[in-house]
Amino acid sequence: MTYDDLLAFGPYDLGQEEKDRIYRELLGELTDHHRTHCAVYDRVCGLLGDESGTERAVEAVPMVPVSLFKTLPLCSVPEDEIFKTMTSSGTTGQQPSRIFLDRQTAAWQQRTLERIVSSFIGPKRIPMLIIDSPNVLRDRRLFSARGAGILGFSIFGTRRRYALNDQMELDFASIEQFIRDADGGPALIFGFTYMIWKYFCQALREAGRTLPLDRGILIHGGGWKKLQNEAVSTEEFRRGLHETCGLTVVRDYYGMAEQTGCIYMECECGHLHVSSYSEILIRRMEDFSCCENGTEGVIQVLTPMARSYPGHSILTEDKGVILGIDDCPCGRKGKYFKITGRIPKAEVRGCSDTYEG
Repeated sequence: MTYDDLLAFGPYDLGQEEKDRIYRELLGELTDHHRTHCAVYDRVCGLLGDESGTERAVEAVPMVPVSLFKTLPLCSVPEDEIFKTMTSSGTTGQQPSRIFLDRQTAAWQQRTLERIVSSFIGPKRIPMLIIDSPNVLRDRRLFSARGAGILGFSIFGTRRRYALNDQMELDFASIEQFIRDADGGPALIFGFTYMIWKYFCQALREAGRTLPLDRGILIHGGGWKKLQNEAVSTEEFRRGLHETCGLTVVRDYYGMAEQTGCIYMECECGHLHVSSYSEILIRRMEDFSCCENGTEGVIQVLTPMARSYPGHSILTEDKGVILGIDDCPCGRKGKYFKITGRIPKAEVRGCSDTYEG
């Protein structure tokens, strides 16, 4: 079986038992591939006691700490096959992660994102408002997580408009054109959480303006740490958007540059869902054993998509809890979970955090 075969399944069609069987095969083969083609990863696996060429349970696949992508060139393809290099977000002065993509892996990322998001908003492309400045995409050679997120979600939009100018101020001419484009119909609004709150919602309040976006679908991710530091809750965030824009459909998502495309979308019940194309495990910090459902631990994310670099099994710096498997009231199969915070001393991350204004 290949990752292309996995993409033949719907995003939330796989039950957990069948998924475990498929992932044992795909992740085991991928681990051996990366051990053969990435010397750094091979050394890491050796130190972890992994035996190359053996069958592994999903929970036994060696995991790379996400911080390793900041310090070492983790790549499993020749240099001349690198199609693009993505960089992660991070605080000012911190070394960003570097993610090396060949054309195949980049194509899988886009197809994966398309399958997941379309299952929530439908297959039809609709007018799109991006809560950012067009300046973020000026350098297309080196993709930041913020720019990659905008480019990735842009495939769902037509007549794309930016809500902010290069000075990160509201661009009312662009916003009003977007409203005319939408013409009272469904529309997609996308941005990163902190930037939506500070540069859009709060700016509208300060300007004394409201927008008729009651049929809009807002998708946002990253940057919750800054809002929590400012004592802005999820409820206040949603309330502010409803008051300023009339928005009622607001969907959070969890994702990272190190596994772009494999995002975890929030359903109607407020749960983050693991798709057919990725997996999560929750680990105890004391000994890295797997936690039972309902127990908080550090999140490990896995996907068979990452073939050009050894990012198929990553230990994140986020804490979370698996809430259930195959039984969310929304009807989607697979695991569903929530994020509970960051591990102690973890660097503040989130796609919006790279902008300091």
